[in-house]
Amino acid sequence: MTTTDPTLADLERRAADRREQPAYGHDALITCDRLVRIFSTDGVEVQALQGLDLLVRKGELMALVGASGSGKSTLMNILAGLDEPTAGAAKVAGCDLLTMGAKERLRYRRDIVGFVWQQTARNLLPYLTAAQNVALPMQLRGGTKRSQKSRRAVELLEMLGVGDCRDRRPQALSGGQQQRVAIAVALANEPSVLLADEPTGELDSHTGEQIFAAFRTANEELGTTIVIVTHDQTVASEVRRTVAIR
Repeated sequence: MTTTDPTLADLERRAADRREQPAYGHDALITCDRLVRIFSTDGVEVQALQGLDLLVRKGELMALVGASGSGKSTLMNILAGLDEPTAGAAKVAGCDLLTMGAKERLRYRRDIVGFVWQQTARNLLPYLTAAQNVALPMQLRGGTKRSQKSRRAVELLEMLGVGDCRDRRPQALSGGQQQRVAIAVALANEPSVLLADEPTGELDSHTGEQIFAAFRTANEELGTTIVIVTHDQTVASEVRRTVAIR
């Protein structure tokens, strides 16, 4: 059998084919490509994330599971714009998390992502009612009439099953009610992505099921992409996709 060297036309055609191939994660809402996060403490480097790859499509409801120390919370803090990656690539809704400046990062946290913490006390201001807590992110963003903000706050609370709590402050709510109000707060500015870090970690199993039901409602009725971090391996039945971090 004989072989011939490729012609210039062959080489140009191959190069064009490579250029036409879509980039990794081009159609994903969240793209992490070989993501690395290194912390330095007292001269000792610790790799919290070691080349992580992750794709999340628009409209997904998914869980990230893994043991303590696997890097779940580090990843969530990066996706939330609260921490910066050391290397690799991370994009959310077209925003490049490695190149954003301070003002861009602030806008990103206000408009693109919503976040629910594990600790219920971190999600809500104790001196505001449930409805006032939900309206606050809209007030900080501006551009919407007060009546519209109040109406949206009430609609979100009712959608998540805590409409009767609208005039109560956090200390008058159960842990499960507080977390559902916190989800409403995170959804107030219609974010592209809702992130939740161990949102049922302080709740009993029955109340935890109610919280996952609230996430499903938000995903189905609003189309919000939701990523939940948890160490609970049993959440597979509560979400549509589960990804394990090792």
